[in-house]
Amino acid sequence: MSRAKIAYSCSQCGHTSPKWAGRCLGCGAWGTLVETALEPPTNPRFSGFAGSAGLEPPVALGEVAAEVAARLSTGLTELDRVLGGGLVKGSTVLIGGDPGIGKSTLLLQAMGMLSAQHKVLYISGEESVAQISLRGRRLYVDCRQVPVLAETALERMVPVIEAYHPEVVVLDSIQTAYTEILNSAPGSVSQVRECAAHLVRLAKTRQMAVFLVGHVTKEGAIAGPRVLEHMVDTVLYFEGEAGSRFRVIRAVKNRFGATGELGVFAMTEGGLKEVKNPSAIFLSRQQVDTPGSAVCVLREGSRPLLVEVQALVDETSLANPRRVTVGMEANRLAMLLAVLHRHGGVPLVGQDVFVNVVGGVRLNETAGDLAVVLAVLSSLREKPLPKDLVAFGELGLTGEVRPVPHGEERLREAAKHGFKTAIVPCHNAPKGGIAGMEIAQVKTLKEALSVLRG
Repeated sequence: MSRAKIAYSCSQCGHTSPKWAGRCLGCGAWGTLVETALEPPTNPRFSGFAGSAGLEPPVALGEVAAEVAARLSTGLTELDRVLGGGLVKGSTVLIGGDPGIGKSTLLLQAMGMLSAQHKVLYISGEESVAQISLRGRRLYVDCRQVPVLAETALERMVPVIEAYHPEVVVLDSIQTAYTEILNSAPGSVSQVRECAAHLVRLAKTRQMAVFLVGHVTKEGAIAGPRVLEHMVDTVLYFEGEAGSRFRVIRAVKNRFGATGELGVFAMTEGGLKEVKNPSAIFLSRQQVDTPGSAVCVLREGSRPLLVEVQALVDETSLANPRRVTVGMEANRLAMLLAVLHRHGGVPLVGQDVFVNVVGGVRLNETAGDLAVVLAVLSSLREKPLPKDLVAFGELGLTGEVRPVPHGEERLREAAKHGFKTAIVPCHNAPKGGIAGMEIAQVKTLKEALSVLRG
């Protein structure tokens, strides 16, 4: 027998190389090339190419009717929010998360609600039909009308989908699926890419929505080739802090809606429950005033969120003081401490600084800069901030407090939760003010610190 030809594929981007190298020439990642056997040509049945007679001429965009995409409601308001208003027919959604975070539970609940009005199909490659039924009963999920297929071979999935004509399909998970035209094992770069490509084409031609569940690596990224995230229409990440019952789902890519949207769920005995007021769970304020705590108003997608930022400043015996962050970038904290020293006159050379964003939320936008600085200063001086104080604004390297988008909406959210005082950039203060709230307008960090001194 002739020996099979060997190539090396990158597990991140799928780039192939005839020789092994420490670094992928496609994406530049180190140590990602794995040995694979060269595959035979793709079966024409799954190629998806039409003959020359079936080619369509290009169409001018001005001649295309602008139709609003029809959406299907999943029955879960938080999931619909992240999807941009609901499921779009013909779209493919990839959802990833840590093991046990609740991906299968979320989709089983959504399929149970969708099955009341739409035709659905749940395909599982990791659990048997009996296991899925048992999980549904344990979590009190009404999935009696959800048809389930336990299958991993693409050649046996596709005929069932074509014969059943579902409107929504769930495949849990894409790493367990394989096609017989390839010799590699399920979960390999070539298998994941080929199976996902065929399911995407099937979703477009059949005008059905497809959910693909994806495994994640230890770094938190979706396993498999990076091209997988480019092929699908929407990429969702399901996240949650260890030991916490709250789960957060966010969109990092969405061709039919805005990215950055956030949905919040709580894991209970009856499955995942929607959290209608996320600000209430992210504000874990204590009854007594404690130093090192400040509240800021973030904006996740189209929704403002009140988030508590905690800081701890302590003397260090190390030559290089530590700057430890949870929920924000350490480089951002180092920059803010430098601004506080240079323009606020507060040196922190001999102090360790620890910053934590409560509730597992990430401080991705710059609106939390002012709150972080105030929390650090409160901890340093061991003087608590007023309980009814909220602050937001971006700090520049020259010490100015820069405005952030949607300032009035952030202030109204804070007023709704009982905050009476706000420190905001001068350009974010509404002209008519906010009823029941005293707004301090500041232009520089020095002005913000002077407001605290009274």
